[in-house]
Amino acid sequence: MRAFRIYTLLARDNAVGKQWLQEYMADDVVRGLVDQFAREVDCVTVIAGEQLYMIPETRLSPFHMNNEVIKRNYLRANAVNADLYLMYVSIIVLIGAFYDSYQTMEPTRSFIGIEEWTELVNERIALLKTHPEAELREMEQEFSYNWTALIEKWSAMDDIKETAARQSGNTISRVSFMDSVRKFLVAQELVIDIGNQEITLTEKAKVVVQRYFMELEYNRGILEFLYQSDAFEEEGSEHASHL
Repeated sequence: MRAFRIYTLLARDNAVGKQWLQEYMADDVVRGLVDQFAREVDCVTVIAGEQLYMIPETRLSPFHMNNEVIKRNYLRANAVNADLYLMYVSIIVLIGAFYDSYQTMEPTRSFIGIEEWTELVNERIALLKTHPEAELREMEQEFSYNWTALIEKWSAMDDIKETAARQSGNTISRVSFMDSVRKFLVAQELVIDIGNQEITLTEKAKVVVQRYFMELEYNRGILEFLYQSDAFEEEGSEHASHL
């Protein structure tokens, strides 16, 4: 019953605090049952700081957030799948800005500004444009990512330097789109706003990166495709932290 109580709190809130974490850690039977309950709904338990989280591991999980929910709650009313592709790539680029390789288990920087993050995404999109259209089409089949639509979506946005006061408004711009992605990440407790239009990764985000992001079976092909470019590699150590 103690294990079920922890599980029900995880199911309701996605996380429990220090008191329940201590009970989870102190009793092997309770911990095993909680983990088993989580697996039954295609979730995993993750300890980050003084919190215990339950995170959906597959799309089959009833706790999985589907694309329509993300579009409705975090993007514009007329958002399409290309907006989601762009959001996913923006998050991948954000992680790439904090970790310099697959072997790095800890972030190599403390924070990043929204404008720098936007520029890093712009660099990735620019490099995607250098691929022949036939190759992009082939990669779309392999990764189930519509790279062409993603490029078109980004290119259609205004490339303007907005003020902080306008970033959360209705202007269709790259910075305002990135602000929407930021809000999603904040809501999911993956980043924290630290002021001055800068964000930092949470302990939850760091654990997820260590546990899943660096594994070959999770996203590796997409990461390699996004970052494979002789031109990018030749830029040398100046941009090494983004590889």
